[in-house]
Amino acid sequence: MVEPLHPLLRDEVVRYGELVAACYRALDLDPASKRYLNCKHGKRQMLPAVGMASAGYTVTKYIYAAPDVALPFGVGACSCAAKSRWIGYVAVASSREARRLGRRDILVSFRGTVTGSEWLANFMSALEPARFDPADPRPDVRVESGFLSLYTSDDLSGKFTCGSSRNQLLSEVTRLISKYKHDDVSITLAGHSMGSSLAILLGNDLAELGLNRDARGGAVPITVFSFAGPRVGNLEFKNRCDELGVKVLRVANARDPVTKMPGVVFNEGARFLGGRFEMPWSKACYTHVGVEVALDFFKASDVACVHDLDAYINHLLRGCRREDEDDGGASGGGAAASSSTMESWRWQMAAIRAGELLQALGF
Repeated sequence: MVEPLHPLLRDEVVRYGELVAACYRALDLDPASKRYLNCKHGKRQMLPAVGMASAGYTVTKYIYAAPDVALPFGVGACSCAAKSRWIGYVAVASSREARRLGRRDILVSFRGTVTGSEWLANFMSALEPARFDPADPRPDVRVESGFLSLYTSDDLSGKFTCGSSRNQLLSEVTRLISKYKHDDVSITLAGHSMGSSLAILLGNDLAELGLNRDARGGAVPITVFSFAGPRVGNLEFKNRCDELGVKVLRVANARDPVTKMPGVVFNEGARFLGGRFEMPWSKACYTHVGVEVALDFFKASDVACVHDLDAYINHLLRGCRREDEDDGGASGGGAAASSSTMESWRWQMAAIRAGELLQALGF
């Protein structure tokens, strides 16, 4: 169903891509706002406010995170680095959507990198043990330290919540599994860029701790939709995800540099010499998780499009159309903004990312 991508699967991938894009559209980008870099809307209004009232999901919880990063050049904690920021939401399928899917789907959706502290976390490329299960720490299962920090770091001073994103997520997902214990339940985790890394970490964590169990003791299936995601961990981490049954569908543009990081040099292709002899650094090599849906698009007039989520969704919607055809309905699903609005949003996001990074670096 992946090569070529089956139309039914394409529709589902696009649908989850739109539910991730909702994070960006709901993000408050006004520096003067009290909700700056948090969600502009209440949980009940969020999806309708971004044009997705018919998505079939009800938002149950917002998720916040603040990575514990050491700022360079001796700079102390700054406002962009110290505070928790909104990174996504948890939602559950409505009864109507559950009938369509044949299951009660629990969705967790994550946005990508926005703040300076998140940018710094992305550059923390050292591998360290995940150790999600204290009873079975598995020190050989290693993940990128920056992503792990964003997932596990506590912020007790957060305006909207406290505690790590990990604790927020594990608590809410297990609550929903218990609430819908009489239904067939599934867990779908979706994210863009850095958010896809958090989705994979959460999937591994839930399965490692055995929290994806229904009232009958059966395993609740975990599926991850990764859009423009970087590598998360080493081969042992990949193998452990496979062993635990965490299914990952990785949508990747061949021209997107983020999908080749970390591990630009030391990756799955550098583990063996001549395909036979394992190299000494093999355990330090990053490896992608899951099955890849390969895309290939690039516009010379807009280099940023190679990593843009809407561009990913547009390319999926186009299917086999020629690359030079009109993009038409940019994001589909009733959630598309006008091209002028999206262009304005893209420039705003670029300016905020640059400003937050410079602030974090002390410039």
